[in-house]
Amino acid sequence: MNLLGVTVVLVLLVGVWAQINELRPECDSPEAEEAALVAQDYLNAQHSHGYKYALNRIEDIKILTKPDGDNTYILEVELLETDCHVLDPTPIANCTVRPKVLTAVEGDCDVVLKRVGGALTVTAFKCKTEESTEDLCLGCPALLPLNDTAALDFVHASLATFNNMTDNVTYAVLEVGRMSSQIVSGGPIYIAEYVVIEANCTDDVCVPLTDAMAERGICSARGMNPEYIVDCKMFPSLMLVVDANSTVAAAPASPPVIHVHAGSLSPKHGLRYHKLTTVHDPELSGLLSTESAESAEVVPITPAVVDAAAPAADPAAPAADPAAPTAEPAADPAAEPTADPAVDPAAPADSASAEASSSAEVPGVLVKRAVAFPDTPAAQTEPIPLKPVCPGRVRFF
Repeated sequence: MNLLGVTVVLVLLVGVWAQINELRPECDSPEAEEAALVAQDYLNAQHSHGYKYALNRIEDIKILTKPDGDNTYILEVELLETDCHVLDPTPIANCTVRPKVLTAVEGDCDVVLKRVGGALTVTAFKCKTEESTEDLCLGCPALLPLNDTAALDFVHASLATFNNMTDNVTYAVLEVGRMSSQIVSGGPIYIAEYVVIEANCTDDVCVPLTDAMAERGICSARGMNPEYIVDCKMFPSLMLVVDANSTVAAAPASPPVIHVHAGSLSPKHGLRYHKLTTVHDPELSGLLSTESAESAEVVPITPAVVDAAAPAADPAAPAADPAAPTAEPAADPAAEPTADPAVDPAAPADSASAEASSSAEVPGVLVKRAVAFPDTPAAQTEPIPLKPVCPGRVRFF
């Protein structure tokens, strides 16, 4: 029994410790910014198709501290799609976020990180990716499904034109990034972005090279068959690496392996953009749905206190409830002349009005104290007003 009692006490102490050490830093604090950027880079590393995403806003942050210093960070972040493909080694800070008028794609992610030995690592995440159509205008380019037949014909035609301009190297389509169309007087204009890779061609049949050092690039094409403009930019195959001695040396880049689509370049019919990886270890910590967890913590507090105070006021003076709102704005000693007229119409048949008013004053005071009492816990539970420090600033739109 003693061992069981000690175990129960330890469990309770751990629970109390977890509650006391739940920190809510500002969303724009350096600590939150550090965790958000680690989450951004990690999510981009998991994202094997499409484009890199840049941090737009820190929606919320919660830190669960432990005595050993291994803290858990629970983040809600909003990311926006950039024009840098995941194969492009350009740092995310130098990538351009797509404007809304070109149909921005945003990702909302819950991320759980742990700080162990001073380093932050991501342990779980859950993302939802969707396109923003807020600022679309009539006549603006509209995204097309990545398997749109006419647009894919345009992609292959523009790549054939580019291959005819290159010497000794032929490229094949590795992945279609995005395609859109704009309606003009002469018909639809296509705008396409697609990733190309060096290919081995024999008898007009080109097979993409699987070598990690195969040349890759991204092409953009605009126009309509047979008149269009195509431009391709090759990704650098060498990256600058700084070693421990601060010596800058050229080292071969190791681009992530991307599946080469066979046949249809988009395995999902109707998809107009590449989504972030949806989920990773969702049951690892049980801390992912942070927004719903906060609402569950906050909402029951106020109703629970009010409900507990309401039964104390009801049996004492059921008829005094209508008068209570008029009694609250006035102070007890100074508002007696104004309180009597409010009592007299409520009980015109009473013979001893003075006694009735004096008897009514006591429940009135009790009701006022009962109503004022819940205000004190409400003032004590004011981690809630600290919430306006989140969400943080908007970086783009």
